[in-house]
Amino acid sequence: MTEITLQQATELLTAPNAPFEIVETDIRGINTRTWKAAPDNLKEIFLATRDFADRTYLVYEDDRMTYAEHYLAVARWARILVEEYGIQKGDRVAIAMRNYPEWPVCFWAASIAGAIVVPLNAWWTAHELAYGLSDSGAKFLFADGQRAELLRDHYKNLKLEQVIAVRAVDELPPGVEHYADVLGEVGTDDSLPDIEFAPEDEATIFYTSGTTGNPKGALGTQRNICGNLVSLMFSATRSLLRQGEELPDPSAEREQQVALLSVPFFHATGCHSVLVANTLLGNKLVMMHRWNPERALELIEREKITSFGGVPSMVWQVLESPDFAHTDTSSLTAVGYGGAPAAPELVARIQEHFPDAAPSNGYGLTETSSVTTVNAALDYIRKPDSVGVPVPVCEVKLMDSEGQPTPEGEIGELWIKGPNVVKGYWNNPEATEKSFTDGWLHSGDLATIDEEGFVYIVDRAKDMLIRGGENVYCVEVENALYDHPAVMDAAVVGIPDHVLGEEVGAVVQITPDTDVTEQELRQFVASDLASFKVPVKIQFRTEPLPRNANGKILKAEVKEKFLEYLGVS
Repeated sequence: MTEITLQQATELLTAPNAPFEIVETDIRGINTRTWKAAPDNLKEIFLATRDFADRTYLVYEDDRMTYAEHYLAVARWARILVEEYGIQKGDRVAIAMRNYPEWPVCFWAASIAGAIVVPLNAWWTAHELAYGLSDSGAKFLFADGQRAELLRDHYKNLKLEQVIAVRAVDELPPGVEHYADVLGEVGTDDSLPDIEFAPEDEATIFYTSGTTGNPKGALGTQRNICGNLVSLMFSATRSLLRQGEELPDPSAEREQQVALLSVPFFHATGCHSVLVANTLLGNKLVMMHRWNPERALELIEREKITSFGGVPSMVWQVLESPDFAHTDTSSLTAVGYGGAPAAPELVARIQEHFPDAAPSNGYGLTETSSVTTVNAALDYIRKPDSVGVPVPVCEVKLMDSEGQPTPEGEIGELWIKGPNVVKGYWNNPEATEKSFTDGWLHSGDLATIDEEGFVYIVDRAKDMLIRGGENVYCVEVENALYDHPAVMDAAVVGIPDHVLGEEVGAVVQITPDTDVTEQELRQFVASDLASFKVPVKIQFRTEPLPRNANGKILKAEVKEKFLEYLGVS
């Protein structure tokens, strides 16, 4: 086959009766393009895993779990949730856990039981976790031992009916039960609760940081999470067509691919794009106790990893590891990432060091259930500073601050419409009304769109920075700084970082005759916020921070002076 254009490949794959046919669907009164072949719900995906019974599904350190073993464990937990704990359709079941093999088991079990799954950020403090549990109204919690203990003093104020602790080694708080004790003998019973699901049934609540302090729960549907995996499959298939390669025979058994999990399951990327997508395809997921580039290289060689990525910082760390030169990475066929800005130089480095691996970048938000745009293979090499074109079921447009379309070629806020856009924010109608208009999500990101439809993210309308893929809203950190009696004024800005994209920095005006050190102030912030939000550098000053006529801090000026102070160009 010869190379065809992006538009030709898209039209070929989405035509009537084609593998990625698109149909018009009414979603909450709004006509929306959707994937005709998308699974209707997570249960449908889970049931399909019976075809991969003998394959290895999860690898964690030296532990391995097959698809058959996983299926039986999920089935048992789903029955326990419904029959013993009374979980009903629509109840919220939360997961606060690092990337253990039990995370997928709990996720699929809660989903099959009809619950709305609430994955909580395992990096959060006890206060932040308690907020997520309270706001979601969760009645059941799966937590690892560390999180179960961290919440000890909060249980009395929460409405949780049961907490199950995974891999706990210390004495558990009163009322908390061990995962293994409750699960007991898995046995051979593979029956599932008799629960029916519709595409618009609520499936997940993923919390995203809020500009006014408290996180907001993005309420996702079965359609949202199941459609995302088709968007991923479409993008991969289109890249093959663009390169003139033969498409795989859909009737042939698909060779198992091996994905290295380098992002948390509690993110939309880790759950929607890694866990769910790889599960449907019968792939193997390889996990690490914590991210480490040397360990990643060891696993790439040992497990014959075919794809890895996460956020750009992780790819950089692997490429620059001292172990890279003497590790066999020839199994890799894909290196994909998103969630943070990526330097065009990274594309060249991937081409140089992973000649058989197609690079790809993507853009999406929690509110878009992961993928909105994809830039892959030939197109990424051609336009490495773009996040790509929208997947065909998504529409994008640029709007000004008054909600009017921007003139062609000008910067505007990126609005997104599609079957991937969540219903709104859980228990927060005001935030929903502010961020969603007739099915369009106001992304908060400023962008341009070129004549081919490629999107370029140029800035963030929200006062936010991204540290290694984690959103850090400046006002949240500023509020934590303001709570210290020595701080009169504060401005949080990003410090460019080659690996993480940005680090958190702060400039504070302190009260006269104050005796406070940078370390003391960092520890103060750390007592209230997750560690990734704590400023790594703080500049003290006694004069006021520069402000405009409306009283707003001139962040650009503050950042310029701060970087000069740090000696960062």
